[in-house]
Formats: sequence, structure tokens, C-alpha cells
Amino acid sequence: MTGSALPYWLAPLPSRIEELALRYAWAIVAINLSGTAFGFWYYRFQFAGTPLVMWPWVPDSPLATLFMALSLALWKLDRASELVNALAFYGNVKLGLWTPFVLLAFNDAFLAINSPPMYAFLVVSHLGMVVQAFLIHRYSEFSIPAIAAALAWYSFDLTVDYFVPIVGGPHHTALPFADPTAVEMVGNATAFQVAAFGATLLTIWITFLALATRAEKARFSAA
Repeated sequence: MTGSALPYWLAPLPSRIEELALRYAWAIVAINLSGTAFGFWYYRFQFAGTPLVMWPWVPDSPLATLFMALSLALWKLDRASELVNALAFYGNVKLGLWTPFVLLAFNDAFLAINSPPMYAFLVVSHLGMVVQAFLIHRYSEFSIPAIAAALAWYSFDLTVDYFVPIVGGPHHTALPFADPTAVEMVGNATAFQVAAFGATLLTIWITFLALATRAEKARFSAA
């Protein structure tokens, strides 16, 4: 199913861009694996302060790029996995938008700990994650079990990040404040609450996108 068969708001990339990207899928796999390696290095200090059992829920962006690399690689090898595709879609849209959101919301604090080139790299590279996520509809059916599993994973991630840490403290990406919950923002909201709001809203919106894509693909197939 090509991009032109889906509404623009579900398949925003021009078909020629989709075709070009999928033609060079192995290059995108390599870029995502490089990003994954960089991401694990970037989180090295947060790993040191997190109980080992909770490590899988710390490096959200690196895991998302790993899911994307696996999604494209399995498709190229004719072994596509609906579960991996759904995890890649959720992760790359959610983290690709959440990270620029907090970087811009707390730009002064992040610029104090990152050089301007690194700050710009983080914004642009994460937005690129969103772009690549909209390739997945070309080779995935967005099955209901896969969407349910991805929603369960990212709902649990959301829970331990902001609401019920289970082991240790919250496991979200570290915010550049000594005590994020104490930094008041507009309307008396804290930095922690702003980050949690963005993550929660994105999880809901992505579920809608995934289900809408599933419905549109099913309608197209039945026509």
C-alpha cells in the first residue's frame, strides 16, 4: 500500500521520498544502529544510578532506533515482524517528538549542559526518527495484537517513568535540574509534570494513529 492510498495525515511523506528511503533501507538500518550505540553511550551516567533490573526502561530513544533498525532489516530479509514494526512506530514517533518538546521547553537548562551543536543534533536527529516512522505503513499491516503489545510496552514505560517507579526513582530521561519536581513552570506545573504530560499525550495520540492506519489499510484492502 503506497503513501498515496492513505490520507496525508497518516502518510505525510511524498511517495517518491518513501520509495527512495526504502531503496536505501540498509543505509537507514546502519544509521539507526549507530544512533543506538551513541544513545547508550549518552545514557551511561543514568545507567550508573539506576538499578540493573530497570535498565531496559532507561534508554528510550536508543531502544526506539534499535526497533527501527530491526523493523527495516527484518522486512528486507522477508521476515517482517508486526510486533517489531509496532514497537518501532510507537517508539520513533513518541521519542522523536517528546525529546524536542522537552529540549525546547527547557532550552536554557539543556544548553547549559550541552554545546549548541550537540543541542541542535539532538533536536534534528530526533525529528528524523519521526520521519522514518512513517515508512512503516509501507510494509506493515498494523495488526491489532501488535498495536496492543506496543501500547502495553509503552504504557508500562510511561508508568515507571512518571507514576509508579517500582524500583528506585523515576526512570525517564534525566531532566537538567537538581530536583525536576520542584522547578515550577507556567500555571504552577513542574518540569516533571510538563515532561509527563507530553509523554502521556503522545502515547494516546500514537495509539490513535496506529489504529487509524490499521483501519484505513483494511478499508483499502476491502475496496
